[in-house]
Amino acid sequence: MHLRSRTARWAVISTLSAALATTLLAPAHAAAAAPAPPRVDLRVLVVSDGGPATAAIAAELDGAGTPYTVLDLTRQDRPVINGGYLADTVDGRQRAKFQAVVLPNDNPFGAGSAEMGALVAYEKTFAVPQVDAYTYARPEVGLDHPANGGYSGSLDGVRAEVTPAGAAGPFGYLDGGIPFEDNSPSVSESYGYAAKPLPGADFTSYVEAPLPGTGQRGSLVGEYRHDGRRELVVGFVYNQYQQQFRLLARGIVDWMTQGVRLGASRNYFAVHVDDVFAADDRWDTELNCTPGDVDCAPGQGGEPDPIRMTADDARYAAEWSAAKGFTLDMAYNGGGSELYKEEHGGTDPLAQRLTADKNAYRWINHTYNHPFLGCVQDVSVVPWVCARNPDGSTRYVSRSEISTQIRENRAWGQRAGLPLATGELVTGEHSGLKVLPQQPDDNPNLGPALADNAVTWLGSDNSRDRAQRKVGPALTVPRYPMNIFYNAGRTTEQIDEYNWIYTRASDGGSGVCESAAGTTCLPEPLDTVTGYADHIVPLEARIALGHVLANDPRPHFIHQSNLAEDRIAYPVLDRVIDEYAGLYAADTPLVNLRQQQIGAELRDRSAWNTAVKAGQVTAYRIGDTVTVRAPGGVRASATLPAGTRQNMLLGTESFGSPYAGSLSGWVSPGLLQDRVTLTLPAGATAQAATADRADPVRGGGPRLPVPAGVRQRVPYGVTG
Repeated sequence: MHLRSRTARWAVISTLSAALATTLLAPAHAAAAAPAPPRVDLRVLVVSDGGPATAAIAAELDGAGTPYTVLDLTRQDRPVINGGYLADTVDGRQRAKFQAVVLPNDNPFGAGSAEMGALVAYEKTFAVPQVDAYTYARPEVGLDHPANGGYSGSLDGVRAEVTPAGAAGPFGYLDGGIPFEDNSPSVSESYGYAAKPLPGADFTSYVEAPLPGTGQRGSLVGEYRHDGRRELVVGFVYNQYQQQFRLLARGIVDWMTQGVRLGASRNYFAVHVDDVFAADDRWDTELNCTPGDVDCAPGQGGEPDPIRMTADDARYAAEWSAAKGFTLDMAYNGGGSELYKEEHGGTDPLAQRLTADKNAYRWINHTYNHPFLGCVQDVSVVPWVCARNPDGSTRYVSRSEISTQIRENRAWGQRAGLPLATGELVTGEHSGLKVLPQQPDDNPNLGPALADNAVTWLGSDNSRDRAQRKVGPALTVPRYPMNIFYNAGRTTEQIDEYNWIYTRASDGGSGVCESAAGTTCLPEPLDTVTGYADHIVPLEARIALGHVLANDPRPHFIHQSNLAEDRIAYPVLDRVIDEYAGLYAADTPLVNLRQQQIGAELRDRSAWNTAVKAGQVTAYRIGDTVTVRAPGGVRASATLPAGTRQNMLLGTESFGSPYAGSLSGWVSPGLLQDRVTLTLPAGATAQAATADRADPVRGGGPRLPVPAGVRQRVPYGVTG
């Protein structure tokens, strides 16, 4: 009995132990049995039919530094889309080669296509979103036909609106309204379909336009969930330059990448004011040239009539800057103030006012006296030519003269207490750098003089030298010239010179617009009273705002003369800043950087983009972890959800800075690390749609109409 009882007791204990072990080990076994989360490469597949919509999205990715692959449907030698093209296995883990797919429409391959079938299966398996860059409104994309209470036709001048769902989702960085361009009454610039969601369809509208004569609205952009897939349906055509696309581009990319991507995009605006403390020569409306400058023949025009800011102009500038919350960069010539004092009893009220308000601005060395620092100019002829040495070689301004101009102006600014970044420089007229046709090469003395004075960031003219490049120890910072002329202090002067440049000879102009590349002529001269406000201001503001919305950090430049007399720069600057404020939410402000910060941004972008295009960047996401490997010394650019942390050897650090509802910025591996790893906040992992698991074959549909205006049109004047 005792042995039997003991045996029975052990049997019970063994049974309980086995049951307990099964209970404790079951979750571990279950976890081990569950499939490992896939690796999703941070790259976008853009399937292009050669149309402007897919090209626009590719341009947005390119500008942001987001890796993408273009598959051109018009090429006979293109790859075939199949399972192997889209996915494979790496280190025993499933790999999705693309995090998003962009198609020209919802199915560019046609009914029954094996390629579309492969894309459908891929998107369902890996929860990869699809963007239909421009497609018809019809049941296949979750929308009713436009004939059933919707609209199809021109969208020129329409004001679309972000819906509450769009504001809570991918377009929350916008303030609500999306004005469609209407730059010419004779050209159709945008065409589209505003339609109602199909009854019963899982369709969420993000951007809507008014339906004419109904008081209702139809969807232009929305998300269609079906068959375990997600599509962003875009129902209007666009190109990369149009404002309506620029406004929506960030949201389209954020939606398709689910807020996790390489690359970044911000809206930059900086304005440099050249020749501060100096005076600028004035345009002569009778001679059609500028006495005192090189465009008038020697002796023509008598005494120059210079334009120079007053103390009241300076006071207004400080008040304007404070009211707009916008900092101007003052490129100053200290010698201009000293010359003024010599001629006016030893005082300079302008300098007193500007230096009293010195902290309202940023300051840039613009050389002491603003001389031309390239070749020695021979101004006995118009246009001027480079003077020659006896042996026929070009005579250049010396290294010592360049160095003196830099050094003395820096010393003047330091004595005045100006808050300088001493490595910044803009030479007068960007001189010293090559200028065609007269001087095809940089002054060879420029680089050594920059080294003598520790100059690291040198302003250049974006209209003739767009790419950042090295000059001695410095990197250039290309600047956009605004078409507000340096030799105009009054509106009448600006209009007269504008008419001279942009009017045909038969209409009394110079006729330059008829032969100059990239320039078009006015249909008729601007009205001398209304032409500035009606034509020049809106055009220049539109061009500048286009740069702002294109993720372009390059600064714009004007001259101190434009802040004097009629203060003609302010209407343009006001329009850019005010229109921007009306378009964007408070979490997406204008980014106003100084020259050295802009230069560093351009430098880092160049290194990053070079590495991306060379295939030297590897980046992927596994669950809530993002891994990025780039060549040594190359900083990675990324946009990630709020709460993302960078994993260091010990602990974590915050990533990036807030912008447009996300975090973005540059990042490098930590100490003793060879890659960047980032942990996304809990819940950032995207889930596949589960509404309807059916897998219908969808048709391709006929070719969509593309209005003439979707190609970039060069407006009157030089766009830079």
